[in-house]
Amino acid sequence: MSDLILSATVNTPQIYFRNSGELLIKGRSLPEDVTAFYNPVLQWLRQFIAETVKLEIDMDYMNSSSTKKLLELFKVIDKNTHVRNFYVNWLYDIDDEDALEKGLMMEEVMDKAIFIYQVSENADC
Repeated sequence: MSDLILSATVNTPQIYFRNSGELLIKGRSLPEDVTAFYNPVLQWLRQFIAETVKLEIDMDYMNSSSTKKLLELFKVIDKNTHVRNFYVNWLYDIDDEDALEKGLMMEEVMDKAIFIYQVSENADC
């Protein structure tokens, strides 16, 4: 299985998923068809085998349908029996309480994911 790399667009985030377990989702997520965008990502994750997953989330904005798909993505990783260690580095703008709350909400429904919250370096101070 090869790495999954999707370039960011105005409405979709960069996806950089490596077989080694290093995963990145970065940018904005408000695709016209959220299912068409995220289904190939979810399909890749369902075939994914790694003992340790380090997922970095660095989102400027995501609409509610993208948030639901991101939660589904987390659940696929969290329930993967091959994954023993699941770390999520959740970056957020210090002034964006909603982004932090989304991360906290997702963390609550995970079994093995360990979330690390970090203020994004790209944030305006």
